Amino acid sequence: MATNESVSIFSSASLAVEYVDSLLPENPLQEPFKNAWNYMLNNYTKFQIATWGSLIVHEAIYFLFCVPGFLFQFIPYMKKYKIQKDKPESLESQWKCFKVLLFNHFCIQLPLICGTYYFTEYFNIPYDWERMPRWYLLLARCLGCAVIEDTWHYFLHRLLHHKRIYKYIHKVHHEFQAPFGMEAEYAHPLETLILGTGFFIGIVLLCDHVILLWAWVTIRLMETIDVHSGYYIPLNPLNFIPFYAGSRHHDFHHMNFIGNYASTFTWWDRIFGTDSQYHAYNEKRKKLEKKTE
Repeated sequence: MATNESVSIFSSASLAVEYVDSLLPENPLQEPFKNAWNYMLNNYTKFQIATWGSLIVHEAIYFLFCVPGFLFQFIPYMKKYKIQKDKPESLESQWKCFKVLLFNHFCIQLPLICGTYYFTEYFNIPYDWERMPRWYLLLARCLGCAVIEDTWHYFLHRLLHHKRIYKYIHKVHHEFQAPFGMEAEYAHPLETLILGTGFFIGIVLLCDHVILLWAWVTIRLMETIDVHSGYYIPLNPLNFIPFYAGSRHHDFHHMNFIGNYASTFTWWDRIFGTDSQYHAYNEKRKKLEKKTE
């Protein structure tokens, strides 16, 4: 009985979303995107699309999202949004971070990306335009991937902070006490593999088209670069997502080293009380701000 009710609820929700979608104006980018997608299918093999296409998407999206945070350090007006104002970025540390990133991206992540084609072939994941999912279904699957990755990240990240393990692996990522966007994937190769596994679990369970691979990597990179940005901008659209952790939440983790282990959402930290020091810190900060007003 409960199963039938659940199916009925999901069916009703799906119909409601389809109805809302039918009322929306036609997307002017739909046709150009369709033409570009079909051009890609007609001129490149599935292996080239899955491998080199995925690499290009990852690199382009990663460094594109890093640009705003990088420029903020040169704009005096943005200093008021800097979370740890006493720890400004340095070009030396950013250059060091960039070199490690290139190693991780091309020596650790690229070999993993090379397996994308074989994954899509084994599970018969389609590439064609006709079977591309609607935007709301794609968004729902990306949300599912985010929930799965966040759960994996919380427990494995917390394990990497164990005193017997921390100095061997996760300490590399905590080299910068005040994070900046490009540092999001600055990590020990083993950490890249361990925490990165959470990214692929959702793909294995939910992928129904190759576009989900690129949509999910885009959302995941946008989120992780945002929380590592070192800046809290109130009008950031991501801050309006329910239970979204955000830059302040993760910045405290880098500053304090203990607590706030989740990657995207706040619920696991709340359930296990690993955000208690963060809330105490916020209360203290608010009292100091009131005194200075």
